[in-house]
Amino acid sequence: MTTAPADQLTDAQKNRIEEILASLSWEEKLNQAQITFKMSQEECLAAARGGIGALFWPGDAARTNAVQRAAVEESAHGIPLLIGLDVIHGQRTIFPTPLAMAASFTTAVARSCAEVSAAEARSGGVTWTFSPMVDVSRDPRWGRVAEGFGEDPLLTGAMGAAMVAGYQRERLDEPGTLVATAKHFIGYGAAEGGRDYNTVDMSAQRLRSVYLPPFADCVEAGVGSVMASFNTVNGRPVHANHRLLTDLLKNELGLTGAVVGDASGVENLIPHGVAADMEQAARMSLVAGLDVEMGGHLHDPAARPKAPALLSDDDPVLVARVDDAVRRVLTLKMALGLFDHPYVDEASEITSPAPELLAAARSAAELCPVLLTNDGALPIAPTTRRILLAGPAATSTDHLGAWVQHVAAAPERSLAQTLPVALAAAASAVGVPAPELTVLGGQDPLGVTAEQVDAVASAAGEADLVVLALEEPSQLTGEATSRADLRLPGGQEALIHAAVATGAPVVVVLVNGRPLVVEDWIEEPAAVLEAWHLGTLGPEVIADILTGAVNPSGRLPMGWPRSVGQLPAAYDAHERTGRPATVGGTMIRPAFDMGLDGPANLQEFFTSKYRDLELGPRFRLGHGLSYSTFSYRDASLSRSEISAAELADGAGVEVRVTVAHEAGPKGEEVVLLFVRDVVASLAPAVRRMAGFRRVAVPAGGEAAVSLRLTERSLALWDDDGAGWRVEPGEFEIRLGPDPQAEPLRLTVTR
Repeated sequence: MTTAPADQLTDAQKNRIEEILASLSWEEKLNQAQITFKMSQEECLAAARGGIGALFWPGDAARTNAVQRAAVEESAHGIPLLIGLDVIHGQRTIFPTPLAMAASFTTAVARSCAEVSAAEARSGGVTWTFSPMVDVSRDPRWGRVAEGFGEDPLLTGAMGAAMVAGYQRERLDEPGTLVATAKHFIGYGAAEGGRDYNTVDMSAQRLRSVYLPPFADCVEAGVGSVMASFNTVNGRPVHANHRLLTDLLKNELGLTGAVVGDASGVENLIPHGVAADMEQAARMSLVAGLDVEMGGHLHDPAARPKAPALLSDDDPVLVARVDDAVRRVLTLKMALGLFDHPYVDEASEITSPAPELLAAARSAAELCPVLLTNDGALPIAPTTRRILLAGPAATSTDHLGAWVQHVAAAPERSLAQTLPVALAAAASAVGVPAPELTVLGGQDPLGVTAEQVDAVASAAGEADLVVLALEEPSQLTGEATSRADLRLPGGQEALIHAAVATGAPVVVVLVNGRPLVVEDWIEEPAAVLEAWHLGTLGPEVIADILTGAVNPSGRLPMGWPRSVGQLPAAYDAHERTGRPATVGGTMIRPAFDMGLDGPANLQEFFTSKYRDLELGPRFRLGHGLSYSTFSYRDASLSRSEISAAELADGAGVEVRVTVAHEAGPKGEEVVLLFVRDVVASLAPAVRRMAGFRRVAVPAGGEAAVSLRLTERSLALWDDDGAGWRVEPGEFEIRLGPDPQAEPLRLTVTR
């Protein structure tokens, strides 16, 4: 069990921190409360000699040791550096993007990614990662959905806490650990219009019930730091928000680690319009509760003593706040063991993926792809002889996803194989003769030409099966990549229409970083596989699923809209409306039209819907097919009644079900648990997820699954001051993604 860094220190270490703190001048304290980035090696060395607290990774173990040596052996106090880096879903061995990992509904995948990433990054001298991102987002226009775990707070919190445990392990002074950072606190994923860095305005009830729980989970898991978000919340930028950073995050949630600003987030208070200059912005942020300013504006240690500190020590509140910030920074360094072991073994730096780490990445990636549709075209039949593999992703090396800056310079060397090679190898591995494979790749995903469409159509007419590998490039996902149009870019849909028109069966493979709008074509292909950006072993895993060597088992962690006009949307977890619709996509005439054909139509007209769109998403959270058929039977509750007092004391209700394998190869089923509060004092959600469990089911066999309902599963947040509470009443309990499934019923008494 991971504990917070402050809880890992001995009394002697705590005393040593106080001694160091007492020895520092005001300028030296400000140095410790900042991290600089975008610096040359010489600038890094100068900053280290001047006593800077943290630097971004210089690039390898040797250069990191050099700057650590400058800090430890050539600075006034010999305080080692924190070395930060955005290690998001891999350092050398690239795992699936976080959104793809969430599709596994398996916390072990997230922990494995973090453990491998930490081992590789720490070997090069990195000690601090700005991951995991636990921003709940219900708007895929926001490019950073690729970096998070989707639309559900429970899943996001569970995956985030697992990554914290993987990065930090049981103790930070163990080999191969990094300080984890839960980000971005708070509401960043709710930016208006899905536009990065934009305004956030929401009720306390929504902030508490949707956006806060994943951060609470990470703090409970012992996370070492939390990053403030760029956005405002109800008009006040988070970087200057005492109520959020201090009252809520530190005092209420109990964060004992450090709060770090995002890149230039303090400086951004000036264009936000709440600070006149950098001095005012810095003072506001520190007093609000920020501990580390990312950008290096507080004081230039390389210029000291010629350059004065940005802030003066004439304010007792600011002085106390800076002391607290430095104490938190020194605590991280002490817990990491940097005072005793500041250097890394340069000969042991991991600079390329090792076989055992590649195996871990492959095992993780196999659980992430989601089979969206399938009429039996997949897996590819052994008798299929002529296969056309076409589309931009057919020969692309862009399988790594966002935030892989340290391998992006040579992505072709970061993939073990390309998709054509992997597909041929996978066919051989399942014992069928290698098919006759025609490859027509190389199209620009941002601009497919008419000539290329014609070429694919011509070749498709000669094929027994067409596999179209289409992509949303990594450059369109991640930070600052909001999109107003969520269709496949570059006219790639024309490839689908043209191939389908030939009469050949068509399988579409999507290599992308977010939910897409697929209404124009989704019903045309014989099968559609959502492959995501799967990382280093992406092509191999895609090939294994196409050939049946791997049975797809991923489930969507975020709904897919029918239109961007539905966004933002939480298709199940939203509050129930007083006028729910049962029919959508029909142009019912208004009530005053004499042609209206009856009371039922009149009643349906005045309901919450889009008159030009079918109800709900194209695919909802939890959707995903398999090559196997599973059924649920004997679902039951360990008890049908429980009191709110018992739940508050830690009691729970076991939800039990047997998952039976009905047909197909052995496989894994993701069992999802949903609850619905029938009547509550606040409008309850249509349903919300209360648990999930992946279970392996042998062919022809069955597996027993048990999920636990707790106080958290049933509670609602009341922003009138009562906090979280379970209200007496009836609850409907459903298993599986179907919102119309017959429910179990639980009664909560007082």
